[in-house]
Amino acid sequence: MDNAPGWTKTVPFDDADTYFTSPCQRVRIANTANSRFGGWTITYAEDPLGVPDWITTFDRNTPQEIVAGFASTLIDSLPSNFRDYFSGGPHYTGDGHEGVLRRHNWELVRGSRPYWNISPDGHAGVRTRSGWVHEYDELISPANSMWRMSAGVEPRLTPSWRAYLTRTTLPHLRAAAASVITSNDAVVRRVEEIPELHRALVHVRQAGTQPTIPLNRAALARSPHTSQARTPETAPAPSIPTPQHGRSRRQR
Repeated sequence: MDNAPGWTKTVPFDDADTYFTSPCQRVRIANTANSRFGGWTITYAEDPLGVPDWITTFDRNTPQEIVAGFASTLIDSLPSNFRDYFSGGPHYTGDGHEGVLRRHNWELVRGSRPYWNISPDGHAGVRTRSGWVHEYDELISPANSMWRMSAGVEPRLTPSWRAYLTRTTLPHLRAAAASVITSNDAVVRRVEEIPELHRALVHVRQAGTQPTIPLNRAALARSPHTSQARTPETAPAPSIPTPQHGRSRRQR
């Protein structure tokens, strides 16, 4: 977002938080270090001075690739007021996150309430809230959101990270986040960024080497020890040899 044309960046005097505003003033993005959930909060309001139409919250431990995938799609689709991603638009796919999950063989847990889709390795899930909640209650508390994405050794009960999306979050943005979560592309992490609890569940190779050292069939590299949050556009190049993990980004 630092390089998004026309966006403004504000850093308060304490340097703890960072705020971004779109050129049209409809989108506001906050990285708040000391809030309850921390991480990134993204809001859209058709009336820039009105109540947000939707809110998405990524807690402080959400992998930066997921935040970046959502934010970059939002930035790309905003100039057309999202029309390019609606039916008839050049980037319309008809997908929400549900279609992405189905294509990657996520399993719907039947008979559960709330409803869950669980990844093939069992370490990530998307919860769909059951029951009616007033839209303003959704906006006030992320925990009331229609959808929750999470991952961890036990993603439903003790996840390492959580992301919350209210019911009016646009389908193409939900699909963008789901596409990153289900991706099997490797990502770069320093060893110390991988919780010890997760190290037996990842495939690791040192930077610059070819062989993959399988530590387990599942992959999980979520870090609950994020130091200082970075803008989710790009990750800085590490200065020391780093492991790369050959499974889904949701697990980092």
